[in-house]
Amino acid sequence: MNPFFAVQKMLELRMTSANTPAGERAPMLAALGQRVKALRARRGMPRRRLAQAAQVSERHLANLESGSGNVSLRVLQQISEALDCQLADLLGDAAASTPEWAMIHRLLEGRGPDALRQAHRVLADLFMVRPGGQRPDRIAFIGLRGAGKSTLGRMLATRLSRPFIELRMEVTRLAGGPPAEIQALYGSTTFRRYERQALEETLRNHKSCVIATAGGLVSDQGSMQLLLGNCFTIWLQATPEEHFSRVIGHAESPGADNRAAIEDLRQVLGSRAGFYAKADLTFSTSGKTLEESFAGVLAALREHRLDGL
Repeated sequence: MNPFFAVQKMLELRMTSANTPAGERAPMLAALGQRVKALRARRGMPRRRLAQAAQVSERHLANLESGSGNVSLRVLQQISEALDCQLADLLGDAAASTPEWAMIHRLLEGRGPDALRQAHRVLADLFMVRPGGQRPDRIAFIGLRGAGKSTLGRMLATRLSRPFIELRMEVTRLAGGPPAEIQALYGSTTFRRYERQALEETLRNHKSCVIATAGGLVSDQGSMQLLLGNCFTIWLQATPEEHFSRVIGHAESPGADNRAAIEDLRQVLGSRAGFYAKADLTFSTSGKTLEESFAGVLAALREHRLDGL
């Protein structure tokens, strides 16, 4: 967004907040809070971690997300940097930095989901690299942690006699440390940069392979576009409760802390679902054994007439 318009909008926001009754200004502040909350969930960042990264108090961030807090331009800038996004993503305006972008935005403005999906397909076919027809020879699993990406991916790679690549392990190799350590020390932006590098190397070095991605890859739109353009993608779905139990391995009746974690998972899944849904194939592992899930994935791939199945 043009800095002048960003400042202008924030001044309008602060003036409206100061001079307008709470009942009238609530929708505007609530929308801002919801955008911050959605972007945080999409990146899988707990509120405390975002507050630390943005150098604001957790209470201030909670007030912002609830739509009840006043906010300065400086604080919003810090939050946008911590979320690795533009101010325009928080303010909700399209960045009309060129006449072409403004005209594209006008064409898309107000269109329904079907029209937007059609526009995305046209633009993807125009700009996304699909070298040598190799896309079906690379199969990539996406989805939240605990969906079965690594296990089913490894089984599929063995079945097809293809290399199996787990991107988190490639990140560990490139960064010299595990992903959790990289994020704790340097933040999610640095981790996503290593993840993009790992994906680019994988695509460059393997014409045929099976890839298991990290759950948050979809929060980096560049990496997601790269994946969609070069791989046949499968979204493995499960319920938040199943994601939690597969990762944590706790009992069926979680305590209060676990219920809060499941609710966080639900929000993360909801914020990412639209991006996961860009996959070529969606398959649910909910309520299925490992053998049933693998058989179901194979059957679904056969319906898409992928070679070797």
